[in-house]
Amino acid sequence: MADAVTFYAYSLLQPNTAARVRDAFPVLGSPAGLAAEATVCAQLLQTVSRGDNRTLEDRLGDWSEELRRR
Repeated sequence: MADAVTFYAYSLLQPNTAARVRDAFPVLGSPAGLAAEATVCAQLLQTVSRGDNRTLEDRLGDWSEELRRR
């Protein structure tokens, strides 16, 4: 499951691709999937704070907010 979530995370820069990834992996959004999404999102946000994955920063922030609302 973590692979699907990671794949989704790196597709966030391309919204159409991200939507296709979510469709291809219905586990995303399930209770277990949400836990995995929150974990991967937090890990990637940590990498941003260290200077990596800067191009994903805004998308990760949006995703984090979305996860908090669920």
